Amino acid sequence: MKKKEFAELKSKEISDLLKMVKAKKTELAKLGPKVISGQEKNLKKAANIRKEVAQILTLVREKEIFKKEEKSENI
Repeated sequence: MKKKEFAELKSKEISDLLKMVKAKKTELAKLGPKVISGQEKNLKKAANIRKEVAQILTLVREKEIFKKEEKSENI
């Protein structure tokens, strides 16, 4: 994922990010058999998808923590 794409993700809502994670995970599940059968030439594609999922989930967690801190400051 490029820096520009990651910066765009920061502006999205948590629900949108979770939908993206779900889509990436289904893409990863479909990619497994293709790699094993030799249809997919890019062997690093699965690793890149896992990395993107991790980055998105980290961003989701950051947003959750930020919201929690905002609530505690307002009380």
